[in-house]
Amino acid sequence: MSVAVAVVGGETPGNIGTIARAMKNFGLGDLLLVDPPELDPDGEAYGFAGHAREDVLPNAREVSFEEIVDRYHTVGCTAVTNEDAQKHVRFPFETPAELADSLRAVDADVCLVFGRESVGLTNEELARLDRVCTIPASAEYPVLNLGQAATVLLYELRDLTVEETQTPKADYSADPAAVEGLHDQFADFLVAVGHPEEKQAKTGRMWRRLLGRANPTGREVRTLRGLFRRASERMTDDQNPDE
Repeated sequence: MSVAVAVVGGETPGNIGTIARAMKNFGLGDLLLVDPPELDPDGEAYGFAGHAREDVLPNAREVSFEEIVDRYHTVGCTAVTNEDAQKHVRFPFETPAELADSLRAVDADVCLVFGRESVGLTNEELARLDRVCTIPASAEYPVLNLGQAATVLLYELRDLTVEETQTPKADYSADPAAVEGLHDQFADFLVAVGHPEEKQAKTGRMWRRLLGRANPTGREVRTLRGLFRRASERMTDDQNPDE
């Protein structure tokens, strides 16, 4: 899937630079500008763009709103939504996380469309777009800075746009056999500490549920097994001092 980002009527060059930087962070390079402000190579836009000043920002294309609507499956981004389904310009809407899931089924190039810092996208513009996305925020102050809003949305879409990140995706969960071994050692530990026999089964279930919710790593399981083993050995030695 190809994902482009469009800014309609951007008013602050620094915000456009911030969006370009977020695009580079999350694997995007196609920046479209409708009625943009002047982007001085020595000004805020390039200053805020980080390494995106080398490619994303200088390669940005000035286009018309009609070109975006005609070519792309469009997502209009807005902070203000309708409260119910009685109006359909800003409803239904998706959160960025929901959008990340639903876009997987789209077989077309996608464009995320952001509006002006002061008034966002107009109702007339939103009515021509295919989807509406909004970022849930405090009802007292739901309007995010344009650059911040783009960064949040692109982060949520990263699984669609970034093949590999700097953070590993290894599964750290412990081997199930090792976890079962830990349960066995816990049962032995209950016996060693003299836990009442009639309560051992219930306590074992509580321990199993606790460990299931914790989803421990292999290292954590090894550490706990070593701790229970040493504790059980120490108690055995204390109970048999002459052996």
